[in-house]
Amino acid sequence: MKKDLLSVYDLGLEDFKEIFEKARHLKSLYKEKVAYAPLKGKTLGMIFDKSSTRTRVSFEVGIYQLGGLALFLSSRDTQLGRGEPVSDTAQVMSRYLDGIMIRTYSQQMVEDFAAFADIPVINGLTDLLHPCQILSDLFTLMEKQGTFQGKKIAYIGDGNNIANSWINAAARLPFHLALACPEGYDPDESILARGIREAQEGIVLHRDPAEAARNADVLYTDVWASMGQEEEQEERVKAFQSYQISSDLLSLAGKDAVVMHCLPAHRGEEIAEEVIDGPQSIVIDQAENRLHVQKAIMELLM
Repeated sequence: MKKDLLSVYDLGLEDFKEIFEKARHLKSLYKEKVAYAPLKGKTLGMIFDKSSTRTRVSFEVGIYQLGGLALFLSSRDTQLGRGEPVSDTAQVMSRYLDGIMIRTYSQQMVEDFAAFADIPVINGLTDLLHPCQILSDLFTLMEKQGTFQGKKIAYIGDGNNIANSWINAAARLPFHLALACPEGYDPDESILARGIREAQEGIVLHRDPAEAARNADVLYTDVWASMGQEEEQEERVKAFQSYQISSDLLSLAGKDAVVMHCLPAHRGEEIAEEVIDGPQSIVIDQAENRLHVQKAIMELLM
């Protein structure tokens, strides 16, 4: 792997294989309660500009299980929040820490941090991308369906950081991606154009959720209003009314299709309660695998 994990688009086939093989091994050790501490004595700094449940807990527990220490750093409590240049912070933290995970708004901030840091930088989420989530999702699909190769993954909803990251993955891996987004809520234009140009199995953007869901192996969704978009909630509910993963939409997918959601979920909005709690849902498995995949990423980078 490269020094940093900023986007799944930066990964090659061997990188994906290495991450998934390592995650599988680490998960087996975890289930067997076997102690394994390759990062003993190492410290991961975790910079948070956004609130978090799964990202914070999985990284903090993960580094602890690998023998290391996590240091929670809120931008409100550091000089970053008072305007210290990213370049200065990155260089100084490189003298203190062995790795950095950043969950923030700007992808450029993460890119800049990585450019000036001498230690690995992991993108824990930005408004543009969420690479750790998509790697965990792909790993989960391999567990549940044997492979993601040749599968049709239907993403229904907002063209947000999750949609962008699925496009980046489809540009690198052999699966078909069908997106369904209302007009005005498309994924990032440049990421989508590049993905359509480079995808091995094809990327199609639909307006009709039924077209995306038809014969899909995976139905995937996310909240209609992400963090920072709460003021748009009412407007977005109107725009996305027909984009719910309901039982009817699920009936159009393949008979062995699975349902995925990166959480937190707004039940009754982007996904029906009977679907997220139903037998085809693998949502909790996705969430668990954040722990194992991120442990693999940390071990490989740190």
